[in-house]
Amino acid sequence: MHDSRSPEPSHPSDTTSDTPDLSDVRDESAEAAPWRMDLPWLGRAVFVLSIVICFAHLYFNTLSTLSELWVSALHFGLFGLLCALTIPMITPASDGAKRWVLGVDIMLGLAALGCGLYLIGFEDALYDRGVVFSTADWVVSIAAVGLILEFARRTTGWFIPVLCLIALTYVAWWGKYVGGVFNFPGLTWETVLFRSFIGGEGMLGSIARISWSYVFMFILFGAFLVKSGAGDFIIDLARCAAGRFKGGPGFVAVFASGLMGSVSGSSVANTVSTGVITIPLMRRAGFPARFAAGVEAAASTGGQLMPPVMGAGAFIMASYTQVPYLTIVGVAALPALLYFLSVAMFVRIEAKRSDATALDDPQGPRLKDVLKDGWHYLAPLIVLVGALIYGFTPTYAAGIAILSVIAASWLSKNPMKLGDIVEAMLSGVRNMTTTAILLITVGLIVNVVSTTGIGNTFSLMITDWAGGSLLITIALVALASLILGMGLPVTASYIVLGTLSAPALYNLIAHSQLVDLLAAGNLPEQAKAIFMLAAPDKLDLLGAPMSMDAARELLALVPDTFQSQLYEQALSPHALTMALVSAHMIIFWLSQDSNVTPPVCLTAFAAAAIAGTPPMKTGLTAWKIAKGLYIVPLLFAWSPLISGDIGEMLTVFVFALFGIYAIVAGMEGYLEHELPWWLRLAMFPLGALMLWPHGMLAVDLGGLAVFLLVLTYSVRQSSRQEALAH
Repeated sequence: MHDSRSPEPSHPSDTTSDTPDLSDVRDESAEAAPWRMDLPWLGRAVFVLSIVICFAHLYFNTLSTLSELWVSALHFGLFGLLCALTIPMITPASDGAKRWVLGVDIMLGLAALGCGLYLIGFEDALYDRGVVFSTADWVVSIAAVGLILEFARRTTGWFIPVLCLIALTYVAWWGKYVGGVFNFPGLTWETVLFRSFIGGEGMLGSIARISWSYVFMFILFGAFLVKSGAGDFIIDLARCAAGRFKGGPGFVAVFASGLMGSVSGSSVANTVSTGVITIPLMRRAGFPARFAAGVEAAASTGGQLMPPVMGAGAFIMASYTQVPYLTIVGVAALPALLYFLSVAMFVRIEAKRSDATALDDPQGPRLKDVLKDGWHYLAPLIVLVGALIYGFTPTYAAGIAILSVIAASWLSKNPMKLGDIVEAMLSGVRNMTTTAILLITVGLIVNVVSTTGIGNTFSLMITDWAGGSLLITIALVALASLILGMGLPVTASYIVLGTLSAPALYNLIAHSQLVDLLAAGNLPEQAKAIFMLAAPDKLDLLGAPMSMDAARELLALVPDTFQSQLYEQALSPHALTMALVSAHMIIFWLSQDSNVTPPVCLTAFAAAAIAGTPPMKTGLTAWKIAKGLYIVPLLFAWSPLISGDIGEMLTVFVFALFGIYAIVAGMEGYLEHELPWWLRLAMFPLGALMLWPHGMLAVDLGGLAVFLLVLTYSVRQSSRQEALAH
């Protein structure tokens, strides 16, 4: 969830108080304007509406036989009404203005619901007329698009509505005036509005269907887990597992954020929920305040990378790639663990440098007691994974998991009763409001991209700019994600970038694998037929190993029109599928960097408000700690970290783990003790040696052996220094 403003600490100079100030860290979508809740009738109306929305969506995802278009229309209308009632159009200054604004918002909310009901009631009449708009169709379509843009402005700021207006007017108006590859002859406004609303594309297209199905059910599941007490269990479990190590509170932050993020799917919500506990703990242990905030921001950002929820990214990725959701979350687990361990490496190094202490709380929870009292909180996650493996759809699995949360709570001292269930439902609906509005709105942009073919054009441009280099292409995507992330939430940023640049990355990854096959002399026989047409005089070269440069030159002889056919003939279906997943996973990971990269880094700003540190400096610290966001995606492109068998994946994981540790040591100039300058510089090539996908196990083992020798030396130096100090 994103707030359109950057939170600032109320007391920047106070860096020692353990009482966090969260006055500015709030998600306006999650709670109604306070002055509105003073009206009892409005509070009751919002309560009833939220319950209706929750039950309606549970029905949509379990028993409903309504068409997906009708469900999407109701999804828009219901959440539009809730957004209008809870998030005011403006903040009025006088009581009279408050009444006026409330009256307008009620009319806008009812208009949104009316638009959804109109589509259900008059869709057939439109097709009976041969898809020729009546006056009412014009009015309703324009109103629906205008309303969703207004609701998006309220929840996420001006950037998305302006981007949508630019996209829609490009299709209908100014695209024909653009020269070159982006020239578009244009569609009539009637066609644009039909595709944007009534036609089941745009606002009510595939992104909206993901919103009311997968995303809603998993956000509701997370709300039930938190309400059942799982959040406290996660914190206590993290403290028991990591709190007693040197600098343990930092590890608690990493561990807790990983566990909380696996169900919450929101980096800002993760920061606020766990940071109010972990940041004060880190500061008491001796960590610098800014580092504590940076660790929490970086770790909470990783929450959207951790299965099973992954924000909404796993569901959108499954929809885009047509790869099962279970496969997506399965291959995402090791990279997510690698990211959290990379953050933990910074914690360990800073703990040694700052001489941070372990938690010494005799009254603190013991692991035995925590597991005894809270083991049942793990049962819903086991049920969820089990249901997915058994073959249930993600929505049914989430529904079963929600029921298991309620059942498991009765094994605790505080079982969920009717009031708790209702509160969990209300929390889930409130948490969903911004996400629902965001995903419906972004559907407009996705529809324009697919209608105009601008995605393929953009992908070709990226490939051209990069000169066919996969590394430069990834760098360009990273830059684009950072720029988009300044105005778009990470989910929207991923959707836009995935639509625009995934084809380019997919082609380059498949091209890289094909070059490897050619160089090894392992090109399948059926693929050689393509070369018979494109380069018959080179057929004698195909059966023997060759250099990588020679393989690239040979592949360059194949015309672009034959490239996709060559990929299909030369590469296995599994390899092509995982190349597509790798492309989307690279974009998804890079889309997260806006959470921790200045000048707009909401997760870091939220952590800064808790720690009482300067927001921008905290953002820079978080950006440094989150370096795994840039290293791990490179492994998706060039290694079998997510595309190989279990042995290959684990091998890459182990060497990558120590390779990242070496690079972190080089960045910090510290391991277990302060490294001399020459050894610090040596850490970078040593880490790269273990990360580089050269395929030579002996080289990786040699690099690992050298690093372990350096680590052993550093441990001894640290012990010697501690002995002298005492």
